[in-house]
Amino acid sequence: MIPAPSRRTLLAGALAGLSVPAAASPAQAALVSRPNFLVILADDLGWGEIGINGQKKIVTPNIDRLAADGVRFEAAYAGAPLCAPSRCSLLTGLHAGHSTVRENPEGGPSARCGRAT
Repeated sequence: MIPAPSRRTLLAGALAGLSVPAAASPAQAALVSRPNFLVILADDLGWGEIGINGQKKIVTPNIDRLAADGVRFEAAYAGAPLCAPSRCSLLTGLHAGHSTVRENPEGGPSARCGRAT
C-alpha cells in the first residue's frame, strides 16, 4: 500500500507547481479566448445597493465597471429561502431537496439569514 502524502507535503508541492511559469501551449491559448464568469455572492445585498443599479451613497466603482464592460445576468431564482441552504445550492449545484444543508446553523426553519422572524 502506498502511503498518502501529508497535508504539508501536498500543500508544498501545489505551491511549488504554481510558482513555476507554464509554457504557453495552443490549448492554453484557446482557454484564454473563452469568456470568464464572475459570481459575486453577498448576503443581504439588495438589488438597488450597488452603483450600477442607482445607489448614490455607497460607491462601488469596480462592480460598476465589471457590469458596464460585461454581460449582466439580472434575473434568477434562489436555491432556498434561507441563507445557508441557498449558498449550498449555489456551490454544489443541488436543489434544496438533495442538498445536506436544510437550515441556518444558529436557527431553525423560522430563522432567515440569522434573524428570527
